[in-house]
Amino acid sequence: MSKSEKRHHQGKSAPKEETLEMPPPVQEGDAKPEADKSLSGKAYDKALRELHVELVKMQQWVQRAGLKVCVVLEGRDGAGKGGTIKAITERVSPRVFRVVALPAPTEREKSQMYFQRYFSHLPAAGEVVIFDRSWYNRAGVERVMGFCTEAQAKAFLAGAPLVERAIIDSGVILLKYWLEVSPDEQTRRLEARIQDGRKVWKLSPMDLKSYNRWYDYSRARDEMFTATDLPTAPWFVVPSDDKRRARLNLIKHLLAHVPYQAVPREKVKLPKRQAQGDYKGSDHPLRVVPEVY
Repeated sequence: MSKSEKRHHQGKSAPKEETLEMPPPVQEGDAKPEADKSLSGKAYDKALRELHVELVKMQQWVQRAGLKVCVVLEGRDGAGKGGTIKAITERVSPRVFRVVALPAPTEREKSQMYFQRYFSHLPAAGEVVIFDRSWYNRAGVERVMGFCTEAQAKAFLAGAPLVERAIIDSGVILLKYWLEVSPDEQTRRLEARIQDGRKVWKLSPMDLKSYNRWYDYSRARDEMFTATDLPTAPWFVVPSDDKRRARLNLIKHLLAHVPYQAVPREKVKLPKRQAQGDYKGSDHPLRVVPEVY
């Protein structure tokens, strides 16, 4: 491989990892933080369009260089994980950007090593895998709702850094994001799910059962950060009361932590369409969808 080819393969260097600042403890009744200036829909769309162009460039480089990228998104119910994932993936290929949102484990999976069912979903070369909740279920919902024992939760927190070290050593770029929503904003979003027919599917019985356990989740989150926020696999906290800013900031951060560069491509020009020749339209009656709108 020539020197120029080596430089091309390496892409741009990832920035130096910053130290994670722990979010201040949220007190009940705290006011929702206000942004210095509201972000208009027009400004959001413009910024997101620019980031989508970069995500496409990243996608092409991931395929060309054979990178393996794993993105973990965690946060409370209503923190904005689904909307953030949609913002990341809406302009890229689902064959490269795979979203993994596993259902509750089966009886067979419950008998396996805890991490086992997640291993098969980790990225291969040329893939970006986004976990909409991940193995950290055990540190959060399973622990708070009593689906695992305290001993199992403690064992998970002790073992997760070792597993993640092995994942990273296999060549995977691992990025872990926690979307932090305030209690007032979570309430507003969950109430919107009750009232909006487009969102009722987002409100599960588990959401209702876990809603009043805010501080149980806070304690579980804090212990999770203490045990698994390490230099090798740090947590990045995204304030998400402002959904638009949260999405843009997370995508910008993701792009900065995956080394990529634009892949050169030939100029594309549409060829001439063939002549009609002896083709004649079919006489077969077609069932056309009514133009109601």
